Amino acid sequence: MARRHLLLPLLSRSPHAPTPLHLRHALCSSSSSPPPTPAIEPTPTVETPEEEAPSAAAAEEKPDTPPPRAEEPLHETILHMIRRRKWTTRLENSVRLLSPTLSAPLVHGVISSAAAANRADLALQFFRFAYRRAGFRPEPATFSLLIPVLASNRMLNHARCILLETMPAFSVSPDEATVAALVAAYGKARIPQEAVKLFRLMPELGITRTALSYNAVLKAILCRGREAMARRIYNAMIADGVAPDLSTYNTLIWGFGLSEKMEAAVRVFGDMKGHGVTPDVTTYNNLINAWVRNGDLESARKVFDEMPGAGFERNSVSYNVMIKGYVEAKKVEEAVGLFKEMGEKGLRSSEKTFAALMPGLCDDQGRTAEARKAVEDMAERRLTPKDKTVFLRLVTTLCKAGDLDGALEVHKKSGQFKHVLVDPRQYGVLMQSLCAGGKCDGAVEVLDELLEKGTLLSPKSPVLEAPAYNPVIEYLCNNGNTKKAETFFRQLMKKGVDDKLAFNSLIRGHAKEGVLEAAQEILAIMTRRGVPTDPISHTLLVDSFLKKNEPADAKTALDSMMEQGHLPSPALFKSVMVALFDDGRVQTASRVMRSMIEKGVTENMDMAHKILEALFMRGHVDEAIGRVNLMVENGCMPDLDKLLVALCQKDKVMEAHKLADFALDRDFEVSFSTYDKVLEALYTEEKTLPAYSMLCKIKHKGGVVDQKGCDALMDSLKAEGYSKQADILSRILVESGSSTSKRGKKVAMGA
Repeated sequence: MARRHLLLPLLSRSPHAPTPLHLRHALCSSSSSPPPTPAIEPTPTVETPEEEAPSAAAAEEKPDTPPPRAEEPLHETILHMIRRRKWTTRLENSVRLLSPTLSAPLVHGVISSAAAANRADLALQFFRFAYRRAGFRPEPATFSLLIPVLASNRMLNHARCILLETMPAFSVSPDEATVAALVAAYGKARIPQEAVKLFRLMPELGITRTALSYNAVLKAILCRGREAMARRIYNAMIADGVAPDLSTYNTLIWGFGLSEKMEAAVRVFGDMKGHGVTPDVTTYNNLINAWVRNGDLESARKVFDEMPGAGFERNSVSYNVMIKGYVEAKKVEEAVGLFKEMGEKGLRSSEKTFAALMPGLCDDQGRTAEARKAVEDMAERRLTPKDKTVFLRLVTTLCKAGDLDGALEVHKKSGQFKHVLVDPRQYGVLMQSLCAGGKCDGAVEVLDELLEKGTLLSPKSPVLEAPAYNPVIEYLCNNGNTKKAETFFRQLMKKGVDDKLAFNSLIRGHAKEGVLEAAQEILAIMTRRGVPTDPISHTLLVDSFLKKNEPADAKTALDSMMEQGHLPSPALFKSVMVALFDDGRVQTASRVMRSMIEKGVTENMDMAHKILEALFMRGHVDEAIGRVNLMVENGCMPDLDKLLVALCQKDKVMEAHKLADFALDRDFEVSFSTYDKVLEALYTEEKTLPAYSMLCKIKHKGGVVDQKGCDALMDSLKAEGYSKQADILSRILVESGSSTSKRGKKVAMGA
């Protein structure tokens, strides 16, 4: 019962009575989220929930509560509700709670208000709800209101369906103005074929076509350049006895000019008086525009000058068209003259005036002062140019003229215009010019603004050219601000920029600042993208790792340098080898030595000798012998005598033996006295069999041995059970004794 008591006052309200604001807010409080995007077919298919009960606070409202300060029409309240809430059965119930019956004025008010709010979708949604669920029967005025609203918002299919299906269902015939509005909308949407179909369908709909509908279809087809079809429709218009009016002729002249059919446009202009139609200012402007489009400025100026004699004052449109024509023809002087004439006549320049004039002023270095004054006037009057490139062009011209302060001033002004996103290329021109003019700090300030606004991140923003960004990147990298330079360049990389100079500048900058991980990352990116690197950048990176006492990373950087096809200098090879050797990384140093020798670098042999000796000392005999062989093959013979003696002195007898054995097998030039030292070391260490093997090879090479020492060796062989080897050695000594003495060779063994 309490619920019914609360509903009675609402149900008794007149459907046209204004609704208090506090009630509207109570009904709308269930949702505070923004309105969702409506579907094409908005009819809901949700389950019907229970009716909403008014809040307890509303039920207990005291009689002495002060009334709301303002009230609004019911249709505004309904529009506010349907804009804020999702369209559901609950919302429909709320609307019907406000007005159980929907009258035509109420429905028309909601449609008009929705159209004013640019929400034609809500107008259609409410209309469908009104006649499908609320018992509203549309009137001819309803359709005359709704269809143009839908057409002007490009909801063309919905408008057509209502015209051809919904209206017949209610036995309502459309009027010509409604259909003409839809025909014109098809023209604006550049769908002339649909405009023609609808125009031809008008007699079947019981509509008598007048100049109104003919003008609409003529404009719809002429905007697509179909002048032949326009001629046929115009002839049909005359045949049907429909007298063309001023709008008809203006449309034809405009359309023929658009198609550059000047003969037809001039003929139509001449036919107007014959049909008793007097031209107006629009007629002359259309004809002037047609001549300008055709590139005939002389004829356009002739029509322009004839206007006062014909009794028509030239307006701003007349001047704008002529100014644009002169600018496009590079006749800036004439354009400026007309612009000044406009001011003298008190004609107020508009966005179109400046859009026509500015390109001419911006591209002429001699008129930069006038261009800057025009920009100031536009900013003062808050006129935003449609052609946003005028600022870029003016800044470019000022920079070419060397007026960097003026360019910066125009740049600042361009950011004050509403709806103007400064072109990234404008920033690029400024940075390039400021760096070239020695004002690199100013270029950095421009870059800071660019990064702060995020202009480069826009998918539609154009890509900067290399001369625009490389100077400021190089400046930042040379002055300890490589991080900012990398942030800037990474935004360019997202645009597909792979600039070799910028990459190398970043590597050098990070290397100088000691941020070597960042430098390596940049180098890895270059490698992945196949961007050629700079040997100087690699050298700087290697040196930086060496300075930080990180020889392993230096070696990695050196390898990367060679992989990129660059040859390190002998000094760089030596620096890396010394650092690795001093760090105890002998085998890694050996690999660097191998790369050096394979690259044909024959310097640093003193360091190579140290590495070989260290390899032998650490027992890496096979690797050491391999390095010796590599050196010999590449024409840089190591000092084996020195190496063998050093090994013997350091009690690395077996290592010395393997090296000596290798030298004997390859017939390398080694002194027999050196071999003698190796044999002595072997005998001292009681390495009898190795000594025997080596002595046999020495005799085979023609070396002379001491008989006493050989006898001692044979005794040792026999004592150790190697009788066969002792007999072989004895025979060798007997067979070659006489021949070897004649050669005068040094004694190979004195033990």
